[in-house]
Amino acid sequence: MTDTDVVLEVRDLAKSYPVRRGIVLKREVGTVKAVDGVSLTLHRGKTLGLVGESGSGKSTLAKLLVGVEKPTRGQILVDGVDVSDLGRAARRRLRGTIQMVFQDPYTSLNPRMSVGEIVGEAFAIHPEATPDGGRDKAVRELLDRVGLNPDHVHRYPHQFSGGQRQRIGIARALAVRPRILICDEPVSALDVSIQGQVINLLEELQDDLGLSYLFIAHDLSVVRHIADEVAVMYLGRMVETGRDAEVYEHTGHPYTRALMSAVPVPDPTLRDRREIVLEGDMPSPSDPPSGCHFHTRCWLAPTLADPASDEVRADGAHIPSVCRHDSPKLAPQESPDHLAACHFALDTARR
Repeated sequence: MTDTDVVLEVRDLAKSYPVRRGIVLKREVGTVKAVDGVSLTLHRGKTLGLVGESGSGKSTLAKLLVGVEKPTRGQILVDGVDVSDLGRAARRRLRGTIQMVFQDPYTSLNPRMSVGEIVGEAFAIHPEATPDGGRDKAVRELLDRVGLNPDHVHRYPHQFSGGQRQRIGIARALAVRPRILICDEPVSALDVSIQGQVINLLEELQDDLGLSYLFIAHDLSVVRHIADEVAVMYLGRMVETGRDAEVYEHTGHPYTRALMSAVPVPDPTLRDRREIVLEGDMPSPSDPPSGCHFHTRCWLAPTLADPASDEVRADGAHIPSVCRHDSPKLAPQESPDHLAACHFALDTARR
């Protein structure tokens, strides 16, 4: 793909929050690095799946991209233009390009507003986006496009199911005719039977409207269904990126391999495969581990350590010294577009 295919590019993006203590005279005692030097590229008409556990920084990254939060450093480029430090008026225009579909369809819709008011509110804020036929006609067309009955325009959110509410959220995001949708776990709060319907709707809209998606999830099976490229995030950093087939078939990072092993396998002949269980919780972003952030939970490192010379971590396992002291950078694997941040990525790929 060429540079002209890139609709959204993130360069070395970071977001830190101060940690303050004290009742009256609060003093800063540290920082929480929610996003720490993230770079990614979203291509026109494609879907980039962003995966990671809760607390990895995915939702904070989404807020940075839509302008809800301002980055501590780094750049956000939309069609090559840096939008990371825009004024209020420019941020308002940006929302006509980038919109967000939220995780919870129950709390992201105002219960006191009808569906017509929720979807049509975008036209009140961005009158330039209102089609020639007028606001009411546009709202009805949007509801029909996402598979809802346009005659239900006067109903309220509590009168719809969870899947229907998420369709309302999608219609609201489409109202200003964006080119990029940030989908923050849009199906995780839905029943499995409904998840497929919503994903199919998103794919249909992408084909019809040429949309580009950043699809955030913690379920790799969902991401595999919809994404063209995959990025894996751990403790504020990218640990692996690449095209979906490369990441799934030639996994380069042990964290990605652990996430993949948690995906249920429908084939009974494959169910005896080794399941990798990550021990403990993700460390606090206010006090991340030295070296490789994943070394405190890594299942691969103890298998490569030399007990006679390497170091011992908190659980008593020996790990290579390089994992504790040196932070690995994203490096090309078998394909130049497949990157992994692991000192022993080739060992991960062989297992």
